[in-house]
Amino acid sequence: MSYFTEFTTYFAYMLLIVVGHFRDFWGRASGRTRWKTLLPSGAGRAKLAPLFKSWENFYTRRLYDRIIDVFNRPICSSPSAWITVQSRATDPATKELEKTGKTQRCLNLGSYNYLGFADDWMATCGPPVLRTVDDWPISCGSSRSDLGTTALHRTLEERVAAFVGKEDAVVFNMGYGTNSTTVPALVGKGDLVVSDELNHASIVNGCRASGALIRSFKHNDAEALEAVLREAVSMGAPRTRRPWKKILVMVEGIYSMEGEICNLKAIAAVAKRYKAYLYLDEAHSIGALGANGRGACEHCGVDPKDVDILMGTFTKSFGGMGGYVAASKAVVDHLRVACPGILNHDAMSPVMCAQVLRATEIIMGDGTDLGASKIQDLKDNSNYFRKELVNAGLHVYGDYDSPIIPVLLYNPTKIAAFSRECLKRDLAVVVVGFPATTLVKSRARFCVSAGHTRADLEDAVAKIKEVAALIKIQYKITPFG
Repeated sequence: MSYFTEFTTYFAYMLLIVVGHFRDFWGRASGRTRWKTLLPSGAGRAKLAPLFKSWENFYTRRLYDRIIDVFNRPICSSPSAWITVQSRATDPATKELEKTGKTQRCLNLGSYNYLGFADDWMATCGPPVLRTVDDWPISCGSSRSDLGTTALHRTLEERVAAFVGKEDAVVFNMGYGTNSTTVPALVGKGDLVVSDELNHASIVNGCRASGALIRSFKHNDAEALEAVLREAVSMGAPRTRRPWKKILVMVEGIYSMEGEICNLKAIAAVAKRYKAYLYLDEAHSIGALGANGRGACEHCGVDPKDVDILMGTFTKSFGGMGGYVAASKAVVDHLRVACPGILNHDAMSPVMCAQVLRATEIIMGDGTDLGASKIQDLKDNSNYFRKELVNAGLHVYGDYDSPIIPVLLYNPTKIAAFSRECLKRDLAVVVVGFPATTLVKSRARFCVSAGHTRADLEDAVAKIKEVAALIKIQYKITPFG
């Protein structure tokens, strides 16, 4: 980022904040505002403390709400390569977004449909999954530890363990809940978690709930990890200087906001050298990386035995929902009796188990080369799209072979401009800003699919180049965009 870009980005935020505070002041003084938290309590109003004070939701009201139309756009179709987006308009009285009844057909560059199962579901997964409805309930109505475990759950766990190269596995009904409930079951008081600074919020919240001490290391940097581990091992716990009960290193296969692939070989070597356990989140990498879709271990040439805990989700490459943890039988047996995600959450739907089983069969090869073809198509599409955006002069994050391709926008005004201009050209894109990113690193995050044709991507690249020139985000060519 050039100094000019950095200055104008901070200046834009400062201007928005100053104007927002002025409007808050005017609303309190005049009593003319649609935000009730700004008005003094009076007759007819409940005598309760406000759930949110004006300063607590200032960012939402004065910054986020200005561009709320570019987020949470509803769709009314399968999340395939092309989707149907419902149009919305602002109500003049309430300023809330309302559906207009109109729809728009757009190229989908935002969904995690990595292997394109949403495009050919009826041909690839539909028949065996639909037959499951005749034999199994939609919901188990219970947690896994009570009456929620079926033969399909056991079969899926065996298949996942074999696929990723571990002794055993356990499946959960939610990807986010997999991390946030598994980590507290693995570490606690007296333990140390060493976490990559850009790890997903589910990992962060799981670490916070565990009671373990948390230290972060510079993103994807094995040398920084070694420095943290060396100090932790030599110095021990704060105050007492006693050795840690255990140390858990946590990284991701593909970082969802960066599109970067984990430097797994070097990180695994460091963790092994310092006798720390290694936990790998493969939410975005399982099914998408490696010649056979077996994730970051296969892509990076790391033996799965060198990664103690493999976690992943079924919401991306498998076209389903839920997550899994694969590890040694001893670890998995412990999770079955100690993890809140198993003890308290509803069991994964048997129908969803059937979907993931069928998708896994295809990826592993069920007598056809369909899975291998999908994996290769995803790789080719991702690398083509990334290369074209780089050649267009955009600041592009991430690594080749990653299906996540972030493009830096920086300035908050360009978040909305980019999304709106793309929508005008029938492109459905995801834009991300603070607090999901740092303040000055707002971005558009493209997710490429095996379901995209080369013609789809060529058309998208041409339109993105047009938008990039219009709103001036070609920062690789000129510091002024």
